[in-house]
Amino acid sequence: MKKIEAIIRPEKLDEVRRALESSGYPGITIAEIEGHGKQKGVTQQWRGEVYKLDLLPKTKVEIVVSDRDQEKIISTIQRVAVTGSVGDGKIFVTDVSEVVRIRTNERGEKAL
Repeated sequence: MKKIEAIIRPEKLDEVRRALESSGYPGITIAEIEGHGKQKGVTQQWRGEVYKLDLLPKTKVEIVVSDRDQEKIISTIQRVAVTGSVGDGKIFVTDVSEVVRIRTNERGEKAL
């Protein structure tokens, strides 16, 4: 099993959710986060004052999938979340050694 964590632009969240649900994966975790990548934030001007935003708003989407569905989910997120501009985000994939559904005590892929 794999845990896929995608850091995306907040305005892309609804599109990503719809695409994942239509792919058969309605179970996701979403968190509003802040951060920056190589660009180290952005510089903006307001009322003649220049200021730097070091931490930009982002959305983190997490989903745990079977190994066979990993590429399908990654390509779905990537296809929908891309704008072609700096700050589109990243996708991280990590191994999951065990999943336990608390209510039924099911384990492994049955618990997904």
